[in-house]
Order: sequence, then structure tokens, then C-alpha cells
Amino acid sequence: MATRFDRRDFLRISAAGAATLSIGRAARAADKNSKLRLAAIGTGNKGADDLRNISASPRVEVVALCNIDDSKPHLGWAAEAFPKAECFRDFRKLMDKADMFDAVSVSTPDHMHGPIALTAMALGKHVFCQKPLAHTVHEARLMREVAAKKKLVTQMGNQIQSDRAYRNAVKLVHDGAIGKVREVHSWQSGAMGWLITETRPTTSDPVPKTVKWDLWLGVAPERPFKERIYHPFNWRAWQDFGTGQLGDFGCHILDPVFMALELTAPTSIEADAPPINKDTWTKQSKVEYRFPGTKRTAGETVSVTWYDGAGHKPDRAGLGLPEKFELPGSGSVLVGENGSLVIPHWSDPKLFPEEKFKDYKKPEMGSINHYTDWAHACLGDGTTHSHFGYSGPLAETVLLGGIAIRFPKEQLQWDAKAGKFTHHADANSYVTKEYRKGWGLPVV
Repeated sequence: MATRFDRRDFLRISAAGAATLSIGRAARAADKNSKLRLAAIGTGNKGADDLRNISASPRVEVVALCNIDDSKPHLGWAAEAFPKAECFRDFRKLMDKADMFDAVSVSTPDHMHGPIALTAMALGKHVFCQKPLAHTVHEARLMREVAAKKKLVTQMGNQIQSDRAYRNAVKLVHDGAIGKVREVHSWQSGAMGWLITETRPTTSDPVPKTVKWDLWLGVAPERPFKERIYHPFNWRAWQDFGTGQLGDFGCHILDPVFMALELTAPTSIEADAPPINKDTWTKQSKVEYRFPGTKRTAGETVSVTWYDGAGHKPDRAGLGLPEKFELPGSGSVLVGENGSLVIPHWSDPKLFPEEKFKDYKKPEMGSINHYTDWAHACLGDGTTHSHFGYSGPLAETVLLGGIAIRFPKEQLQWDAKAGKFTHHADANSYVTKEYRKGWGLPVV
């Protein structure tokens, strides 16, 4: 029988997580001569980028590499680049040698983020984990709680947060440039390119000799291997492995919104999306969140509306933008009492009306290093900004939107303190999930 966490477990985590949030500080004093011994789990695609960026610090020593695929693009290149590192295929075998490393980077498909990161945290290891942090709300909240309890240094891989453009956008809101914010619209209008088929293949292909397919499946239900459909990239389209367009982009695009407005947890979520099938995510969605107001917002509540799918952007009416201005392919518009702020995805923010702000002195926040700042904080030098105390609630919000997409045009009421939807057992069943026999989350 698969492992399943019941609601009592979730409420225990929720209460602990609400009481104490992880902050990005190290557990030991800074030593400029010490080195962080890093174990990199997931070394292909985004994992390769994470590994290169973290290891760019001379204060990082890569001691272990782990990947279920030992071909050149995945484990192979990393083994050549770091010949002194010990190589693993199964992350559990790596965890058996916990004395050899201090911290892990987790850059795997979404469904394995929580199980791997929590196993490492249970051993007292610092964690850098790719967005959207976890596959379920339960996992995200548990990761936040364990990081706080064990005083671990953590960072989510929403690296654009550290770029000058996003930092400047947050500073503009905090400086009061557009006044208090009335509403927000955020979007990612590209097509879901990794959706190859909407139905599960009925045939299978031989598993490549380089791939350990059972290890790739991990906690997910068993299914046959099929070329191009899952590994190494298109898993994002599948509910068992990924979190859809919202999960893939939300922790980036909603991040400056969350940080600028100092949002906590939504009280309601309502989605408008095509009926979802049992396997893949929808090609398009609109999700409206309602949050409690903050000192940065104009009312007792504030709405944040998300749009995704090919060509899907907000209606321009009421956004306070000139007709000639074309909305970027992805980004956010914050509509304030004194103007509007457009935050393009990874580009300089823009203030409107242009005439009003032509002489406004914009802040010049420099970029910081999202990767090496985490590594140095693990050594006691500095802090992180996307630690799980902050990124956990952001990830929860994104994952709650994924649940709402399953129940289109129903307004789901979320009780953040209790960790459940009010009067909606079906929605609550997606707050956590079952794990494949022999797999699951560690006892922490």
C-alpha cells in the first residue's frame, strides 16, 4: 500500500511552519578558509546550470554527483568536470554517505524535489532546491517547517529574484512610486511546448542503457518508458511529475509580486480552465487569488490574477497603460493608486503614465548572486532571500492554483492556518498525495 500522510500530520506541520519560519542564516560562524562540500542531485538541463553556478565559488568543493542517467548530457559531463567527485545513480545511496557532504542541490523533475530535499534536511544538510520547491502543498509546508526547526540554510531556484530588474521593481513598490496597489495581473503567454501528447502512450520503448527508469519514477506510480514523452524534459506536462505552466513559471513571475506586496497566503482561489484529463495539465488557465491586504495594498484584500497559455494575457482595460504599449510575453502589471508598474519577465520595470514619471528617479539596485550567496551563507557568511520561510508560502500559492485548475469556476476557500480548503473534500485530497510502495517521505 502506498504511503499517505493524513490531515493530522499536515496540521502538525502547518502549525509549526506558521509559528517559526526559516531564515537564510548558517548554523556556524563564517570561516573564510572553509569550503562547502556539495552533493549535486540532478546534473542535466537546469541541474547543469545550477551546478556550474554554485561551483563557481572557490569556496565550494563538489564531492558527489547523482543522476539516474549517466549519459554525457546528464551525469557524464559532470563526472568529467569534477573528476574527484563520487558518482551515484540512486540518491538514497548518496544519503547513506551523509558524512561526506554538507549541502545538496536538488534539480530533478518536480515530483522528486520534496522526497530528496526532505531526506537531506532530515540529515541536517543545507538545501538549494529548484522551483516550484515541491509537488504538493503538503511537501512545501513540510520543507519550510523542517528547515526552520533544524536552522538550515535554504534557497529556492527562482534565481531571477536576484537580478537587478526584479530587485528594482520591488524597490519601486516599497518606495511608494505607484502608491498602494489595488490589483495585480501576471501571465506567461507562451504555448506549453513540452506537451507532446494529451493521452498516455499505450506502447513502450526499450529503456536506454544509460537510464535507471525505476529511479527516475521514484515516488510516482509505475508506467512504461516512452522516448521523448517524459525523460529528460517533457515530464513537465504530466500531472504525476510536473506542475504545469503555473508551476513552471509562477515561482518566477509571481515572485516580485509576492515580495513587493509582502503577501502571505491566499484566502480564496478560483480558476477558469478547460476540463482537465487524468494525465496532463491544461493548455491554458486563468487563476484568481484573493489575498489579505498588506501595508502595500489599497484595500482589506487584493486580487492577483494569473494567466497562462498561448497568447493568453490580461484584458488591457483598467490597467492604466497606453494603447501603443504592447504587453511583454510574460510578466506582471501592478495597478496602484498613483500609476501602474509593468514588470516584464527578466527585464527592466516600466512606470505608467510615462509623462507623470518622466522625471522620476528610479532605484538602481544591483544584481546579487543567487547561487554563491546560498553557498556562502551555508558557511556562515551572509543570508539568502528565497529561503524556504519565504519561498515555501510562494510555492504553496502556486500549487494551490494547480488544485483550483482541477475545479474550474469553483471558488475554493483556503484556510491557511488549518491547512485545508473549507467544505471541499475533493480539493483537499490534492493537498497531499499517495507515494509508490517502497518510496515516500522521510520521518522528520
